Amino acid sequence: MTKPGNELLFLALGGSDEIGMNVNLYGCKGKWLMVDCGLTFANAAEYPGVDLILPDLKFIEERRADLIGIVLTHGHEDHIGALPYLVTDLDVPLYANRFTATLIRRKLEEEGIAGDVKLHVVDEGDEIDLAPFKVKLVRLAHSIPDMDAAIVNTPYGRVFHTGDWKLDDDPVMGSPSTAAALTAIGDTGVLALVCDSTNAFNAEASGTEGSVRDGLMKAVAAAKGRVVVTSFASNAARLATLGQVAKANKRRLCVAGRSLDRIITAAKTNGYLGDFPETIDFDTAMALPPGQAMIIATGGQGEARAALARIAFDQHQIKVGEGDTVIFSSKQIPGNEVAIGRIQNALARKNVIMITEKQAHVHVSGHPGRPELAAMYKWIRPEMLIPVHGERRHMAEQARFGLSEGIPKALVQSNGDVVRIAPNGPAIVGREGTGRLVLDGDVILPADGATINERRRIAQNGAITVALAFDGDHLFGEPVVSMQGVPVEDERDAFVAELRADAAEAAEKERDPDRMREAVRLAVRSCATRWTGKKPVIDVLVIET
Repeated sequence: MTKPGNELLFLALGGSDEIGMNVNLYGCKGKWLMVDCGLTFANAAEYPGVDLILPDLKFIEERRADLIGIVLTHGHEDHIGALPYLVTDLDVPLYANRFTATLIRRKLEEEGIAGDVKLHVVDEGDEIDLAPFKVKLVRLAHSIPDMDAAIVNTPYGRVFHTGDWKLDDDPVMGSPSTAAALTAIGDTGVLALVCDSTNAFNAEASGTEGSVRDGLMKAVAAAKGRVVVTSFASNAARLATLGQVAKANKRRLCVAGRSLDRIITAAKTNGYLGDFPETIDFDTAMALPPGQAMIIATGGQGEARAALARIAFDQHQIKVGEGDTVIFSSKQIPGNEVAIGRIQNALARKNVIMITEKQAHVHVSGHPGRPELAAMYKWIRPEMLIPVHGERRHMAEQARFGLSEGIPKALVQSNGDVVRIAPNGPAIVGREGTGRLVLDGDVILPADGATINERRRIAQNGAITVALAFDGDHLFGEPVVSMQGVPVEDERDAFVAELRADAAEAAEKERDPDRMREAVRLAVRSCATRWTGKKPVIDVLVIET
């Protein structure tokens, strides 16, 4: 496919069949519009040495002359996090509300590219004219301030792209659209609802942010010693609640984690957190009687370098011990169980009291359960439903649920599926390449390229280097062997001696340097396999003296 024709297309380059890394494209009359440009976080076992995974935008980079802009729904990393690394390759303007733009601008400044990117602030209700598209932002509740759905108007119909959302009668922060306002949007006619699927299996509504206040208030009031609360850093409403809880319990508040500092600054810049208590530094917090200190810390998902992990393993100025309480005011994201368990076990060894959402009402989700989905369907009344933002099971479940609630059509798509919304949609009419990139240090690489695959092999099997010196046609001295991560310990000397003997024997049989290297490599790997059952990565150096 070169250009979209007289039609309305949808193409996800990320965020479908997965939770995270959201990138969505709409195509119409030769042009493309992007909604969100996010990243996801790497699993250390799958991507050794890598923290961030980016979407592969090759499809739209090759068509960037036809890309007219990027609309950002909100400031979560899985919606804006890839911008600092990929936006200059796209060379198009960005559009976001004021709070989201504040977070984006900080990211661009940190990468030194703020002057190279046009970032437009869009107020709620303003129309963005990106012909053939006209886009309006509509405020919905979520677990970060100012989450905007996007109404994408086209010559072929109107799309309501929800972004991440929930319903919340007591949001603590911000003013999400009302049922009447959303019904009015539905009254204008909506062709397609492109909708968050994260909690499609949840029979209960997610609950209001305000309802968490009482649970946190009770948990902190019952605590005798020092209190540490961990939550998603971006949840400024939760930070506002925690500020109120600290005041009510006469505890001084300390913040541990750079991402918390950034979100507090951004919130205050945009008129939020005006009554947030003045915070104290780590030394002051530790000098207070334990019952007078409360710490908000990053790291509730088990991040090894975040504040909570460092506290749990005594690598932080904040210390906790018997009689202290750690409150996990967050949901355990699937895939993070082992990392979170590691931290909780470390805290348990210190006899720290732990409270999670399973013990008390200290967290609510930022995504819609089935009652909220049903309400949105009733208000918007789309002709078709296209689930996004979920693993396949979540999206398939939302499609089934939407049909059961009276939506005439639903289509479950995957990253790379070209969906024709109109005319005569929805239908999958093509397939485009998608993929993942990794940010490895300061370098962006293919997620399944040679570098990462080699690192996986080294992580799984170890590595051996053999250096051989030749004086003319004869081996000079013994081969030199070094190895990392090969599972031989007690008999290491015997193993190395056999490696050297096998390497020398193989080397003496060949004179061509390339054939010699390969013969030595195979002999060393064979020896390692006999001893360990592993096939280490073998590197052979031949030196002429």
